Amino acid sequence: MKSPLRPGDPRSLGGYELIARLGEGGMGAVFLGRRDDGLLVAVKIIKPEYAHEEEFRGRFRSEVKRARQVPPFCTAAVLDADPEHPTPYLVVEYVDGPSLDEVVVREGPLTDSRLHGVAVGVATALTAIHGAGVIHRDLKPRNVLFALGAPKVIDFGIARALEVTSQHTHPDQMVGTVAYMAPERFDGVHRDITPAADVFAWGAVIAYAGTGRTPFRADSPVATAARILTQPPDLSGLTGHLADLVALALAKDPEERPTSHELLNLLLAQNTDPHAISRPHTLDPRLREAAEAAQLSGRHVSGGGARLRLPVAEAPPVRRRRGRAGVVAFTAVATVLATVAGLYGGDGDGGGPDQAGQRIEPVVEAAMPVPGAVRGPWVVDALDRRGQWKTLTDADGGRCSFKDGLVMTTPSFTMVCPGPAETFAGDQSITADVTIDSIGSCAEVQFRSAGDSSYWLDLCPQTVRIRHEGALQTTTLGSEESGLFAPGVRRHVVLELTGEEASVTVDDEVVLEATLTDPSLLAGKVAFGVGPADPSKNDEVLSGAVVRNAEIRPIGDVTAPSQLTFTDVREGSTRSIVKVLGYYPKNRSIVVEPVLFMTGDEYCTTFKVEPSSQAPCERAWVTEDSRMIVTLPASANPKLTGTNDDPQRCAGDVVTVGTCKISAERLVERLGDAGLAEITTTDGTVTAIAEVYLP
Repeated sequence: MKSPLRPGDPRSLGGYELIARLGEGGMGAVFLGRRDDGLLVAVKIIKPEYAHEEEFRGRFRSEVKRARQVPPFCTAAVLDADPEHPTPYLVVEYVDGPSLDEVVVREGPLTDSRLHGVAVGVATALTAIHGAGVIHRDLKPRNVLFALGAPKVIDFGIARALEVTSQHTHPDQMVGTVAYMAPERFDGVHRDITPAADVFAWGAVIAYAGTGRTPFRADSPVATAARILTQPPDLSGLTGHLADLVALALAKDPEERPTSHELLNLLLAQNTDPHAISRPHTLDPRLREAAEAAQLSGRHVSGGGARLRLPVAEAPPVRRRRGRAGVVAFTAVATVLATVAGLYGGDGDGGGPDQAGQRIEPVVEAAMPVPGAVRGPWVVDALDRRGQWKTLTDADGGRCSFKDGLVMTTPSFTMVCPGPAETFAGDQSITADVTIDSIGSCAEVQFRSAGDSSYWLDLCPQTVRIRHEGALQTTTLGSEESGLFAPGVRRHVVLELTGEEASVTVDDEVVLEATLTDPSLLAGKVAFGVGPADPSKNDEVLSGAVVRNAEIRPIGDVTAPSQLTFTDVREGSTRSIVKVLGYYPKNRSIVVEPVLFMTGDEYCTTFKVEPSSQAPCERAWVTEDSRMIVTLPASANPKLTGTNDDPQRCAGDVVTVGTCKISAERLVERLGDAGLAEITTTDGTVTAIAEVYLP
């Protein structure tokens, strides 16, 4: 939206007459300019505080060079730039039209061919951008403009210059709008994002365009981030093949998403499939021309590892295989519609030949009802043996070990004992029993740790304190004098995080409250540590502390649907199916996640899912995750059985568990990182582990 120039605004820059304001963002202001030949352009002027930073100027110079290589296929062309000017600026094509955000607000959600055209247009732009080796990093409805009815993507690539420059505003600040950020943007490695993050943003943008709401809508940025990290998207209102593609693009794992090039192939295939059941959408000829040109341009790589083998229009459908035996697990956390091969090609029945010439069914994973914790995993660990925490020794002699608890010692600065690899977001509580061993020691809880930034709870003999540690400085957010943590005294500590507020309770009494101030730390990992009470005397004292009975759990809306009941393996005598996340025979411990394990027919009956080609009703087995991860003790000689690759002899009937004796080392190998097993417990101790046979 144009507005008059302000009194302090420049009237010209680099040979361009500035005639109006178009907007303002994190990097600077955007002006409507006029070139000498009368052509209207958009001029982005960088803020003065960034212009004086050589690191930023160097990045800006590099990113402008890349951006100028992006072909103008549904993108606003980069026309000119001067990174060396005292006020660096960028000149791009002026798109005289409303943004997607304005269109949806004014006219409501898009439908049919118009929605399909936006999906194709934005995918075309990303294909062109990624093909030039650029990542957008801030794709959102406001950055999709309509020129003569066709979408054009603006503001691509340049955000990297701001994001990788550390001397600005907040250390580890992320560039982007939370509602359109991929999960990996919140885990502390957002500076190494790949084009897959843009594909996720594409899914969120198209979901917004088709429904009028973002797919992870929540009441606050923190809650939105939590839903992105832990919840399936809400795609109600989207239908058909486009809904499948959007769900695929919104996969939590970046390697599970298609590339922008694959997305474009699949979208265009819907308009050429001779076997399509529904009538194909009408696509503007100019848009089709741009899309087909983008298909042939640049280099197309997304993510950092193995890619989805999705078909293009000329290829037969390809089946993706999951798991050791190809079994399909329909889990609430991994809401990925993993194949859209049946959209086109073949004989019209959705199947295609495999390498042996036999027909196979396309594998489809459906988003099913969400169990249990809606904010993230629920972690339980007594810390009396190896499990979700490990033994560790650092270069300065600091140690993490187990003896009636997690024993932490350091002769130097803080020793951190890393915990679960999971990222925790949203409202949560962190609970543990804490004991310090000397007047010069502080036990520490590190939370929302991401990259170079984190929050810390310090539990010291004379002080309880919450602080924020960034790449450049540490800031105390709240502190209370307290003598509760005298050496040798065991205290029960609860740290509750609710929105931006943190509270610390010791033995059922609130001792400290503080406000969390870093907007970039919406989620992160949790760890325990120990350090000196007086850092200036760290060489004079051996600091030590013991932590026991750790529990990290979501709080708030965490009630599971009534039809979901998971076995509580922590108490009593039980037999149940679990996902084994780690088995350590020498330490006599096993890390498990209880799951529901049922036939497809039972699943559809339980969740009232209507049978269809995409529902799991005909599948042999279906699992539903509890999201509760528990470290359990194992007996000295548990009964261990498996299938030994001979299911006819070694798989029990009905319950499909291995029955042949197997060594602990072989069972660990067969279960891998998240294999299924039936465990038997007695008073919370595992006495038998049987590998589950996956037919």
